[in-house]
Amino acid sequence: MNTRNLLIALIAALAALLVWLAFFWEPVGPRPVARVQSHAPLQLATAPTGGDFALQGGQGPVRLADYRGKAVLLYFGYTYCPDVCPTSLSLLAQALSGFSADELARIQPIFISVDPERDTPARLAEYGPFFHPSIIGVTGSPEEVARVAAQYGASYARQPANADGQYAVDHSSATYVIDPRGILVDTLPHGTPPARIIEAVRPLLAAPATPPR
Repeated sequence: MNTRNLLIALIAALAALLVWLAFFWEPVGPRPVARVQSHAPLQLATAPTGGDFALQGGQGPVRLADYRGKAVLLYFGYTYCPDVCPTSLSLLAQALSGFSADELARIQPIFISVDPERDTPARLAEYGPFFHPSIIGVTGSPEEVARVAAQYGASYARQPANADGQYAVDHSSATYVIDPRGILVDTLPHGTPPARIIEAVRPLLAAPATPPR
């Protein structure tokens, strides 16, 4: 990525963060700086293997198998994340904007919340489309989320709550690329540029579409 494109990406990420704060941040009074400061993404817990899963979205159950025939971009995070998630989803949104309408019809981005206590399906239904209309948000019980995270090697750790009951969740920040057969084929690290995301996904769209099972 040249300097101009990098600057555009950084400006877009910052703009998305500022707008996200305006719409989704819910201040509840003074809180210790240590509880809300920016944090670096965690490393993956294990090597990802992938696999099917079923979680709950704003419109009902969502299964990975529902998207056979589509390339799936999977990301673990949470809606109260102050910096890592908005940056990652902004870059993902830029990549999605680089596909044609026909290509986009064969791509499904999924945001899995690792904070099911606060991230209800209704909240997730608003959060994903804020970045791009095609992003759907899902979650489940703590046990269900942990099981899917283990399949993809995702790591996360809830930090102690402050006096107001607010807390952060440190988490890994990889984007998982799943091909139209439902097989994990690539894991993109935090901060992957939009051009690299497009490069990872576009070859998967060359295969004939297959219907969901």
